[in-house]
Amino acid sequence: MNQIDTSQTESRPAEGSLLGLTQRQPPANMQAEQALLGALLTNNRAYERVSDFLTGAHFADAVNGRIYDAIARRIEAGQLADPVTLRGEFEHSGMLEPVGGMAYLARLLTSMVGIINAGDYGRVIHDAWVRRQLIEVGEEVVNNAFGARPDLTGVDQIAAGEEALFRLATDKGQDGGFTSFDRALADALDVAEKAFHREGDVVGLTTGLRDLDKKTGGLHPSDLLILAGRPAMGKTALATKIAFSAARALMREAQDAAPGTQPKGSVAIFSLEMSAEQLATRILSEQASVSGERIRRGEIGQKEFDRFVHVTRELAQLPLHIDDTPAISLSAMRTRCRRLARTKGLSLVVVDYLQLMRPSVGTRPESRVLEISMITQGLKAIAKELSVPVIALSQLSRQVESREDKRPMLSDLRESGSIEQDADAVMFVYRDQYYLQQRQPKETAYDSTDKFQTALEDWQRKMDLAHNRAELILEKQRHGPTGTVHLFFEGEFTRFGDLDLVHEGGYPPS
Repeated sequence: MNQIDTSQTESRPAEGSLLGLTQRQPPANMQAEQALLGALLTNNRAYERVSDFLTGAHFADAVNGRIYDAIARRIEAGQLADPVTLRGEFEHSGMLEPVGGMAYLARLLTSMVGIINAGDYGRVIHDAWVRRQLIEVGEEVVNNAFGARPDLTGVDQIAAGEEALFRLATDKGQDGGFTSFDRALADALDVAEKAFHREGDVVGLTTGLRDLDKKTGGLHPSDLLILAGRPAMGKTALATKIAFSAARALMREAQDAAPGTQPKGSVAIFSLEMSAEQLATRILSEQASVSGERIRRGEIGQKEFDRFVHVTRELAQLPLHIDDTPAISLSAMRTRCRRLARTKGLSLVVVDYLQLMRPSVGTRPESRVLEISMITQGLKAIAKELSVPVIALSQLSRQVESREDKRPMLSDLRESGSIEQDADAVMFVYRDQYYLQQRQPKETAYDSTDKFQTALEDWQRKMDLAHNRAELILEKQRHGPTGTVHLFFEGEFTRFGDLDLVHEGGYPPS
């Protein structure tokens, strides 16, 4: 082999390194492939050691892969797979002609080292496949960077590369399989033990709303919760309240364990509609009891400003992170969640709201319904992979406004099929006061003053009952009861809280 001129290599390192890459052979282990096939043909029980993570696609040699698939088909059908039983299939298909025909099977039998090592052979084959996939991802990233995909910006190419690596990383392969029932029972008992020791019967992360926690037991890992409502109902305010309460609970839990300890988890808010500053202003308004409108106009006194400073110092310590990237893609959100989970810990994800999201980079859904379906499935996958609850806000269709009773139903969800199906819980925010304000009687609509006064008094009575009241309608819950949770809502501070009924004529308990 000719030696390379080192002076030329040093002057052109990029070209030399690229040339070296193109001359390398992709990772493969033909001996392991042949030894595994020989072990399978000798004793079909060896298949049990590799069947849960290995397929024919993982073989570097396509012929070896097809032989493995043929063996697997017969074994899974309860039939014997050996050179005799497979002879007819191989001769008819001609798949062995490139490697010497049926004599190749005899060579495989002599390549077999030991049946007990079948699992090791399989893992070597799978590892070589993973390395080949990494090379393909790397080549695609390089080609896109050189302009193969002019439709993708540099940032989008990063997201596409991360998405490809994520798909490869989450190919469970040998990590998959059954969980024994005794292990599942032990996990269930662990959850019950946590519920027994915690106050308030809240097993999961608290929402900060007593009556909601009673119905749901708090926010549970791997759950996707949809919080929906028409505009101006208070979806963002309620989601912010839950996120803030969860972050404060994480902080208190850490402080109770050892003063000065940092929380093990954090809360991530993806605010696609509002900026981080606007969201922070809402939380500040709620905690300092100063109208957000007055904060924006600067109509605050010295006492209120001092209260801001005091509250801000407390809030700054909370493990709360806000990402206000507009139209964020699912792949970018997944990457940022994984990064936050690795660096700070992650206990809750809030998305405001899912109709403003984009599907993963590189996907082109045929319709809006399919696009929303991909997004909800992706959010559920994030919840399961990171073992955290995900709360996604959603808009409702206009058909709510055409009904006499404006309380939402599952069919009111925009692109509702996939959202309703993928979610573990669906909640609707409803405030009767909002609609009653629009129905204030007008004197010109009545032919007498007495009728107008009667209508006005009836309207005022309804307004008094609905004042500062909100309903959280738990329409679907996989792991518990449904029903309505009545909440206190203070519009001036966009603040939700527990509603204590102390007089007759209020809302009955659900």
